[in-house]
Amino acid sequence: MIYQEPMTSLNPVLSIKRQLSEALELHRGMDRKTAAEESLKLLQLVGTPGAESRVGDYPHQFSGGMQQRIMIAMALSCNPELLIADEPTTSVDATVQSELLELIDNLRTQFGTSVIIITHNLGVVARYTDRVNIMYAGRLVEVAPTDVLFGEPRHPYTVGLLASVPRLDLARERKLFAIGGMPPNLARLPRGCAFCPRCYLAIDRCREEKPELEEVGEDHYSACFRSGEVQKER
Repeated sequence: MIYQEPMTSLNPVLSIKRQLSEALELHRGMDRKTAAEESLKLLQLVGTPGAESRVGDYPHQFSGGMQQRIMIAMALSCNPELLIADEPTTSVDATVQSELLELIDNLRTQFGTSVIIITHNLGVVARYTDRVNIMYAGRLVEVAPTDVLFGEPRHPYTVGLLASVPRLDLARERKLFAIGGMPPNLARLPRGCAFCPRCYLAIDRCREEKPELEEVGEDHYSACFRSGEVQKER
């Protein structure tokens, strides 16, 4: 797993070599020398400049982007079939974000690893994913292939998310769209659909029943009683 805050995920009192080696020794049964050699290879794999001279450095001696590369190396150290990236670019600037996402995408292709990206950035979703799960208040509300979801959203929350993304092709005078209302208190969720108080399509049934995911198209699922009316209301 790749965490969103590498500085708090890496141990500040252990060198990078020791932290990478530990996982290799415990999970892949390597001796200390072999693990140290593999640690260097992992740093080189993720594009760490001067890896040979820096493998013995400590986390605070690396920039945020380099720390995240180290986290990627650590996540790949045991050859996982599935890699979970939890907001992997939160703590870095836009240029480094692109570099890290390209790195993850290239490594995914190279090693045949499946990747789950947890993110609020719809640009990242559009560029790097094949399939999207939209969540609201801890529940899945829409599941679809990426191109289908962006072209034909079938849940009011998804429609709101897409409408709130700034677009260069619209008039500058037009105000940015914002979903009305406030997110629900997760400790006191409403009886029915959690999105109901903010939804422009809400009916009495939405206030009383929780909609389940139902197929609304080929490999496309929505948890909305009025999913068939979403498109024309958009």
